[in-house]
Amino acid sequence: MIPALLEIETIHAAYRAGTLTPRALAAALLEKIAAYPDKSVFITQASAAAVLAQAEALAPASLDRLPLFGIPFVVKDNIDVAGLPTTAACPDFAFMPEADAVVVARLRAAGAIVLGKANLDQFATGLNGTRSPYGAPRCVFDAAYISGGSSSGSAVSVGAGLAVFALGTDTAGSGRVPAAFNNLVGLKPSFGRIPVTGTLPACKTLDCITIFANSTADALRVLAVAEGVDEGDAYSRVPVLKTLPAAPCIGVLAPGDRDFAGDAASAALYDTAIAHAAALGWRIRTFDYAVFKEIASALYGGAFVAERLAAVKDFFERAPDSFDPTVRAIIAGARQFDAADAFAEIYRIQALRRAAQRELENFDALLLPTAPTIFTVEQMQAAPIKANTTLGLYTNFVNFLDLAAIALPGGFRPDGLPFGVSLIGPAFSDVALGGLADALHVAIGAGSGRDKIIPATRAAVANDDAVTLVVAGAHLSGMVLNHELISLRAKLVGATRTAPGYRLFALPTTPPKPGLVRAPDVAGPGIEVEVWSLTPENFGRFVAALPEPMGIGKVTLADGSVHPGFLCEAHVLEAATDITSFGGWRAYRAATA
Repeated sequence: MIPALLEIETIHAAYRAGTLTPRALAAALLEKIAAYPDKSVFITQASAAAVLAQAEALAPASLDRLPLFGIPFVVKDNIDVAGLPTTAACPDFAFMPEADAVVVARLRAAGAIVLGKANLDQFATGLNGTRSPYGAPRCVFDAAYISGGSSSGSAVSVGAGLAVFALGTDTAGSGRVPAAFNNLVGLKPSFGRIPVTGTLPACKTLDCITIFANSTADALRVLAVAEGVDEGDAYSRVPVLKTLPAAPCIGVLAPGDRDFAGDAASAALYDTAIAHAAALGWRIRTFDYAVFKEIASALYGGAFVAERLAAVKDFFERAPDSFDPTVRAIIAGARQFDAADAFAEIYRIQALRRAAQRELENFDALLLPTAPTIFTVEQMQAAPIKANTTLGLYTNFVNFLDLAAIALPGGFRPDGLPFGVSLIGPAFSDVALGGLADALHVAIGAGSGRDKIIPATRAAVANDDAVTLVVAGAHLSGMVLNHELISLRAKLVGATRTAPGYRLFALPTTPPKPGLVRAPDVAGPGIEVEVWSLTPENFGRFVAALPEPMGIGKVTLADGSVHPGFLCEAHVLEAATDITSFGGWRAYRAATA
């Protein structure tokens, strides 16, 4: 029997207890997909044989070292999956990729199982989910209403309980608006945190791969696997740690800036979310939204639309009739601009960025409606441009300003339709923002997905008194000794790398452990590590229980910050194997399993 709410830790607990297997879970989800009445969710499903083969290939012994062991997921169909066509919701554009996108390859290597490719607004152009020849996925609460887009099928697959998580993309809110309309967490990571190699761009300088999940904890767990630089993506960046206060100062819309398109019920739910945030001890202050609104309007209203043409220019010029009429009109609008217009717009947006940053300096994060309201499919199709513009009012500016964002369930209108709010913070505050988002998600009490169940797994909440700890081996999430941290209520802050100047060794211990040592002569990208946080008391208990030859020293991370972390006594290295070339313990264990 599969869990009522699909969460990674709940599923892994069932695997450990022997009450569930990856094959049984995959088979059950295939049955749910087949029975689900909305057949527009998927563009291409993986065959049952392929899905079950992925599940059966997972050795039970690998559960403790694969953080996504046996976790089925769905991929937006502008992200490549080897063996399944990439269509971007345009049949004439379809091609068969030879390899997985980097993000998909990383998730599969961590044990995740691909169920199929999800529908989307064609070429990821839209926030509504109705611009696809494969049909319009519907809100899981009312089929008369839009699912949100462009990551429409991805969101519905999770909201309907057909997958544990799903990948989307986000240029203007495509990883957040569908989360709001299907009662989900939608994590839009910092730009470049997840590489987009193998993803068809909409706007390459703004696009982010996003994660839909039932809990912030799950979204962050997927992020920890997916993130990190890839040489195929020139915009990818090394993750760094950006913390936020436990009692943050939160910016909210002033009454005069609140536009809910006449939706009084959603306006009231925004007030309720603010009240819950205040009850958590957060400091609430209003801010001037004018400059953010002006930035938001630039995405479709100016020369930046030319970047959408750049992504598909050859195909657009060769086969314009292959495009959805609304998508074609939007992309064709780029032809009215020239290079000089583009540079003028870049200069204008930079000036607006400066003004927006001055406003942001007054806050740790913003709390905004994810979308002002939700439309029926009929309303959307009657006014496709105007209604779509309304949906992006509070999302379009985020990527322009290099911000992280997490959409979360914000409650339900009296008619049963969902509302969502988003927390928006500085670049690389994703994990800290996740802790805040999780606390607010629980406080609001809207649960997750169609069944509105409260997630059982909690994300780390920022704590000014917490002690950080860098781990490089058996204590990594999903590894054999990770339970020692969990038992001390440690929370994962994030995955990153050390600075250059470290070597990693495989020690002759039981269970197998690595030894991290300083080596100033070593260049390269550093060693993959995780940062956890504990209370001072539990940090002391953890250190006191450490066996030889392990010790705690100071470890410098890629962002230059210094944290307590595992270091190894030099005398044991004589019988150890240098595994630095693998880049991390997880990669070494996977290669030698």
